[in-house]
Amino acid sequence: MTAGIDDIAIYIPRLYIDASDFAKARGLDPEKLQKGLGVAQMAIVDTNQDPACLAANACLKIMQKNKLSPESIGRLYVSTESSFDESKAMNSYVIGMLEQVYGQGAFEHCGGVETKFACVSGSYALYDNTNWIRAGEAEGKYALVVVSDIAKYDMGSSGEMTQGAGAVVMLLNDKPRLLAFDPKVTSTSIKDEYDFYRPFGKETPIVHGQYSNLLYMIQVRKALEAYKKKVISSQLIKLEPGETILDHIDFLNMHLPYSNMGKKALAYLVRHEWRQLPRWKKIIQSIGIEEPIPKDPRGTIESVLGDQEFMAKDHAFTKLFTKTSEFQEVYEAKLSSSLIASKMIGNLYTASLYLGFRSSLEFEFQKGIDLAGKRVGFGSYGSGSSAMVFSGVIQPEYKEIVKDMNLESEIGERRKLTLNEYEELHENKLGPEESMVHSKHEFVLVDVKTDAEFRGERRYVFNA
Repeated sequence: MTAGIDDIAIYIPRLYIDASDFAKARGLDPEKLQKGLGVAQMAIVDTNQDPACLAANACLKIMQKNKLSPESIGRLYVSTESSFDESKAMNSYVIGMLEQVYGQGAFEHCGGVETKFACVSGSYALYDNTNWIRAGEAEGKYALVVVSDIAKYDMGSSGEMTQGAGAVVMLLNDKPRLLAFDPKVTSTSIKDEYDFYRPFGKETPIVHGQYSNLLYMIQVRKALEAYKKKVISSQLIKLEPGETILDHIDFLNMHLPYSNMGKKALAYLVRHEWRQLPRWKKIIQSIGIEEPIPKDPRGTIESVLGDQEFMAKDHAFTKLFTKTSEFQEVYEAKLSSSLIASKMIGNLYTASLYLGFRSSLEFEFQKGIDLAGKRVGFGSYGSGSSAMVFSGVIQPEYKEIVKDMNLESEIGERRKLTLNEYEELHENKLGPEESMVHSKHEFVLVDVKTDAEFRGERRYVFNA
């Protein structure tokens, strides 16, 4: 049975901090920040927002747009790494908010859980619900998979320049207008790692940046290798001599902790895929230097990162490689459009991959490209760590969804924060009643109880 994404919607907080202002305040070079990381603005949550209300607002948007009733929704999953409750699942908060609009008990038939595996959990939730539909369990109902996060780092840390917030919701069914997933080829790679994690009681993560970046690329590469074996054995794709699996993927979407990480990951995967092909010899000749090899090619990530001579040479080689016409052609055709939204919004953790997909659809369509029949590849990564690689084909009816996409209008009018305002928000110095944007037609947080018997209970209202 066919299953896939019928529609997609986003909800992004309308407060943001300008990356140039932030860089100057932190004594950084604004140009280097924007060129090195690809960050222009970072979305920041208001005092009356949390990941649950971001998710609920995204869900409400997609239901209203498609004129859906609660009876038509069979499942509602929320994937996040910004959970504020160690027991109660975030999807129950979301259902509680939606029932303020649709009526008490309107979603009581709707199954679902909160899923967690850092930034990859949304992909696992998508896979689970796709298979629910394929198995015939949906019985004509839709599934809502919403990925919602607030990427927040310690003030003054290197991660502080890669923050962001938002939610992306995907509406799944058995007759998708947007994207049908390729069956039986989804592949994963998983291992126990401490590249990025957030212990109980800590609001911000502990990050080992270089280690995590390299681990991300290695894990996605391993998942890609497994994906390649599956698509070949299933005869979904036939590779001719001299071809790579990436030649058969029209658009790529990568996990984006910051937009330029997508380009780095693509360069890593392309180098790995092209290295054994005839085209590589020509590329090496045009670069003018051989590809560097670490002293211990089979060593640990720590040994590779500790090999300073190799790291310096590899950085120089990658820089030259990404300037070659061969790589630029792949980058512009397959990836670049997916990075535009990330530059405007920042890191969304679980939602970053799907914001990239949403971005790619809008901006490739604007180029006048006929997207029907194009294969989209997804390289999903979550620290801790796991990667998932999967694909799907854009459906003939895609224009019904994509023609009205406009990122700026969907975000709405934004307010730029001063550095002092940002720092007050970051340090939680303001209460829900002190919000900076007074919005209508959306859910907001109004109270978090502090007394012992009801500590942590949250109350939300819908501002009509």
